[in-house]
Amino acid sequence: MQNLKVIYEDNHIIVVEKPPNIPSQSDKTGDIDMLTLVKQYIKEKYNKPGNVYLGLIHRLDRPVGGIMIFAKTSKSAGRLSEQVREKIFKKKYLAVVDGKIENANGTLEDYLYKDERNNISKVVKKEKKNAKIAKLDYEVITYNKLKDLSLLKINLHTGRHHQIRVQLANFGHSIFGDQKYGTRGNGKQIALWAYELTIQHPISKEEITFKDLPESVGTWCILKDVDSL
Repeated sequence: MQNLKVIYEDNHIIVVEKPPNIPSQSDKTGDIDMLTLVKQYIKEKYNKPGNVYLGLIHRLDRPVGGIMIFAKTSKSAGRLSEQVREKIFKKKYLAVVDGKIENANGTLEDYLYKDERNNISKVVKKEKKNAKIAKLDYEVITYNKLKDLSLLKINLHTGRHHQIRVQLANFGHSIFGDQKYGTRGNGKQIALWAYELTIQHPISKEEITFKDLPESVGTWCILKDVDSL
């Protein structure tokens, strides 16, 4: 079984790191996925017979790495899913993007249309049928002049299909290594990482924040220029 990095675990939830290029759940490729990996981990650790219950609360795009939470009971799954709907459940991302951004922070607000056939999203006019509003805040953490790359912290207000990737590309600062929407880093791993997750614990109701940073290698060497996040 692939090594699983467990960030936090109790009787109700388990928080893990999803490596890049592993699906959040099973898909048509048949490749191993996070839901299956975590189930296997629980089954082996606790010698559980039969099927292991595990609730999928949210997803990350296959090429994206970072923090994921799963529910170990149906009660926890229901309560966490409600937090997603009520926007109590908060995710923050790190992204390495092309170029220097003039404003240290800002908000991007666009209307996105999902092209189901080609599995891409596009920025469109508000009037287009099935267009949905997409909003995020960004903060520039550092800029590497030599490589002409900026490290951003992203706070999502909405959770649209490929939202961060599409909005940043439309903004003129596509994510380095994004094979679908990017302009640079062809053949590289996409530099987008879900690094922070805040929830109310489904049982204790305590607000908890979990963090998980990528290794400072490859494109993520830019993290070495940062004191703290």
